[in-house]
Amino acid sequence: MENKKILIIEDDKAISRLLSISLTTNKYETIVAENGATGISLFLSDNPDLILLDMGLPDMDGMEVLAQIKHISNIPIIIVSARGKEREKVEALDAGADDYVTKPFNIGELLARLRVAFRKTVVREYPNNVFTFGELSIDFEKRKVMVGEENIHLTPIEFKMLSLLIDYQGKVLTHSFIQDKIWGYASNDDYQTLRVFMASIRRKIENDTNAPRYILTEVGVGYRLSDE
Repeated sequence: MENKKILIIEDDKAISRLLSISLTTNKYETIVAENGATGISLFLSDNPDLILLDMGLPDMDGMEVLAQIKHISNIPIIIVSARGKEREKVEALDAGADDYVTKPFNIGELLARLRVAFRKTVVREYPNNVFTFGELSIDFEKRKVMVGEENIHLTPIEFKMLSLLIDYQGKVLTHSFIQDKIWGYASNDDYQTLRVFMASIRRKIENDTNAPRYILTEVGVGYRLSDE
C-alpha cells in the first residue's frame, strides 16, 4: 500500500523538522510549506492525503488557509497551534478542521489523531447495521441500545445524538455543530439543553459518569466518542 502523504504547513523550522522526522519514522511521506501561500500551492500540486496546519503563519492567518482549502476539498486538516483558547478551537472546528492539537504536543497523541482522521475518510459499514464498542452496542435498524446485557432506553433525541457521535467517532464535535445537526438552529441558552441531554445519555450508558468510558468532554468546545 502506498504511504499516506502529509502536508505540513508550519513556519517554525524546528517543529516542522520534528514533525517530518516523526511522521517519516512512522511510514508517512511528508512535504513542508513555511507559509500559507506555499501550503495552498503544494496542496493543489502534490495531492496530499492530510494537512497539518499551523494557525500563526507569516503571510496569512491559518483560518484563511483552512477556509480556502475546505472550500474546494474535504481533505482532513488537523490544526497544530500554540493558540489554545477555547474560542479559537471552536472557530477552527466549526470552519471544517477535523481536529485541533495544541502546542506543545505529544507525538504519540498526534499520531493517534492522524489515525482517527484517516479512518473518517473511509465510509463505515457496520456488520448487520450494528455498531459495537466495548460493552456498548447500537442496532440502528431496531433503534436498540445495549450496554452489556442491559437494554438501555434512549429518547429519540438522545438516540439521534449518540448516533451522531458514532458517525464521527474519535472526532471532537463542537456544541454548535451538534446543535445544528440535532435541532437545526442556533442555541440561545449557552448550550444548556445540549448539556442536559448529554448528561442524561451518560447516566444511561456509563458505569461512572465522573470517569466516562464512551462520551468524553472537550471542555468549552464540545464532545467526542472515544475510540480507544
